Amino acid sequence: MTVYFWVIKVLATTVGETAADLLNFNLGLGLGGTTAVMFVALAVALVLQYRAPRYVPWRYWLVVVLVSIAGTLVTDNLTDGFGVPLETTTAVFAVLLAIVFVWWYRSEGTLSIHSITTRRRETFYWAAILVTFALGTAAGDLLAERLSLGYLLSAALFATVIAFIGLFYGLRVLGGVLAFWAAYVLTRPLGASLGDWVTQPSDSGGLDFGTVGPSAVCLAAVVALVCYLTASGRDRLPA
Repeated sequence: MTVYFWVIKVLATTVGETAADLLNFNLGLGLGGTTAVMFVALAVALVLQYRAPRYVPWRYWLVVVLVSIAGTLVTDNLTDGFGVPLETTTAVFAVLLAIVFVWWYRSEGTLSIHSITTRRRETFYWAAILVTFALGTAAGDLLAERLSLGYLLSAALFATVIAFIGLFYGLRVLGGVLAFWAAYVLTRPLGASLGDWVTQPSDSGGLDFGTVGPSAVCLAAVVALVCYLTASGRDRLPA
């Protein structure tokens, strides 16, 4: 994993938070309409991803961005549409993620992303990714809103924990697989908290920049970095 991976990951998670609100409120699609459109787009992107015989940056990151939006919408539908408490959604998604990991490990004997060489392993991978995004959205909102920590403080908390994970990995206290998945899960609430901090009104603890500008800036940054990786090959192992 290069630094580019983690930078794009945080940007993609931020886009997931801001773009979901943009489509839902600013464009007037509503929660149901936004969910339907995004899951259709995600299905198309997954078909493209599965058809690729090797890692192709734009296909991979297109799926990640769309999964980020879809994961946000899953949580939003449960909390806003059905009134499920954030405590419940956070706990349910945590259990669901554990089930996916156990099933994946029992089936394949590994959770390493470097061993994803079959479609079944890739399916486990994307299932885990979708749940991590839904879990991260719920956990981020739980800390920032329900527990009243605020968006910026929540982001700082998640960033601190991720930094410790990196430190423990560097000291070889944590193995690579555990460190990767722990950081991957936590980058979602980090990005979501940053997205909410930038977009939400000032009386809610945000900077009140709205959803259009931040979504465009983060998406443009993702596209620029993906284009760079495509041209440079910096994120690919040597043949």
